[in-house]
Amino acid sequence: MSNKHIVIIPGDGIGVEITAAALNVAKAAADKCGFSFSYEIRQAGGAALDKFGVPLPEATIAACRQADGVLLGAVGGPEWDHVAPELRAEKAILGLRKELGLYANLRPIKVFPALAGQSPLKPELVSSVDILIVRELNGGIYYGDKKEAAIIDGVEKASDTEVYSRPEIERIVRMACRAAAGRRGRVMSVDKANVLAASRLWRKVAVEVAQEFPQIELTHMYVDNCAMQLVLNPGSFDVLVTSNLFGDILSDEAAVLSGSIGLLPSASLGDGTGLYEPIHGSAPDIAGKGIANPLGTILSAAMLFRYSLGNSQAASMMEQAVEQVLADGYRTQDIYQQAFTKVSTEAMGQQVIARLG
Repeated sequence: MSNKHIVIIPGDGIGVEITAAALNVAKAAADKCGFSFSYEIRQAGGAALDKFGVPLPEATIAACRQADGVLLGAVGGPEWDHVAPELRAEKAILGLRKELGLYANLRPIKVFPALAGQSPLKPELVSSVDILIVRELNGGIYYGDKKEAAIIDGVEKASDTEVYSRPEIERIVRMACRAAAGRRGRVMSVDKANVLAASRLWRKVAVEVAQEFPQIELTHMYVDNCAMQLVLNPGSFDVLVTSNLFGDILSDEAAVLSGSIGLLPSASLGDGTGLYEPIHGSAPDIAGKGIANPLGTILSAAMLFRYSLGNSQAASMMEQAVEQVLADGYRTQDIYQQAFTKVSTEAMGQQVIARLG
């Protein structure tokens, strides 16, 4: 038995439907493992803005800080596009990252054999893809000094500064090495050390940190070459660790390999409670129709079990059940093709539960 407690933030759009399906699967997997957890529902995003006047209420922050993990659906939608910038629904995610001290985003990119034919690349190129991208979240050019556009010496100019400190690099590379130790033992550090001073520090520190992990093979690759290799030879990567900007771009590129972003989970980890969410948005155009794909959220819940609740058995059970349900031909609308069985959001969750264990 366990006293673990999680917060569920449905958010906006399809968030309510996909988190409900994921919660049902999580409870069923926990039951099969003799594991229990408690949970509470909290609001963030547009739903919180409508109810409380802010996208991230203090009560939600407090609940998340006290929890062992947070499962988020999605936030945002066109009805909140015209509010003041500081009240935008998306501010909820940035606020949670800051309040929970989250500095690393983990995004697994796996191509399920049953869906290899839906990838834009040839099936033989993606059939062995199993990548974990570890992206630094709190540093780099997104957080460096900014100068908005202004006329300087008769020419309009703007600038953003890329800044990294040794501690920021050390902690993200350590996390990547620890993750690789439970996988295939290979870390690819991605930088632009031939041009950027910040990248030269990144590479220097990465080499030093990797010496703490003699079982890990550390290699380096320039970001432009990495972007190319993700298309030419994606199966060659194990764990990929990189900066905020490069990670933002490369993880979105890699997401395309799977054939559907509805299948991909993510985890944001750091000094506080971990935050888990699918990488897709709130899809307001299909909200309430029962057709959203819950698998990315279910797999995010599996990551929550693995990294925050300490139950790899339940995590693996959920991941294997998702793979089996796809192999058995069940599809939500976003990945449906003729000759397969189309199911609703709720029904897909029930099919996953039927294959647990």
